[in-house]
Amino acid sequence: MAERLSWDPARTAVLSMDCQTGIVSIYAKDQEGFLARAASVLERARGLGMCVIHIQVGFRPGLPEVSSRNSLFAAIKNSSQHQKLFEGAPGAIHPDLGPRPQDIVITKHRVSAFCGTDLEMILRAKEIETLILFGIATSGVVLSTRVEAADADYRVVVIKDCCADLDAELHSCLIERLFPKRGTVISAAEFLAAAN
Repeated sequence: MAERLSWDPARTAVLSMDCQTGIVSIYAKDQEGFLARAASVLERARGLGMCVIHIQVGFRPGLPEVSSRNSLFAAIKNSSQHQKLFEGAPGAIHPDLGPRPQDIVITKHRVSAFCGTDLEMILRAKEIETLILFGIATSGVVLSTRVEAADADYRVVVIKDCCADLDAELHSCLIERLFPKRGTVISAAEFLAAAN
């Protein structure tokens, strides 16, 4: 598959989503392997001049962005222990991945990278057409962002072995059945081969 893949680096963005230290430590079963693959994708993307964007979850003190009607984030708002996952070192982008000086960092307060952020504005300003996505969790930020990106007419590629989820069966279903129906799914190695 990789030999048929090609991108215009100037019109391509790589989104590393929710790869924060605390989240990686909980979700990535093979943390070292996950980080090595993700870091290699980001380094190659930077070397080619692709736009690298880190999406991170974050909140203001007291989480005023979170409604009690939002069951997922209300659970975080109601637990000081869960809030620590998004503060300080655990809430920072994993140091193996960045951010580097030329990278863009976007903080979100919902599951999708688009909802309530300036991601779409940045992509339009940079005339991005292709989004290469990976992150944690497959059934969370990857799924939500992937669906919104497809609806906004971006060409979407998901790097399957740079995604992780606590539900292995759901992860496999998304990677093997749903995502390929609406875009391209490749491995980190296929990305590196295609990006040569």
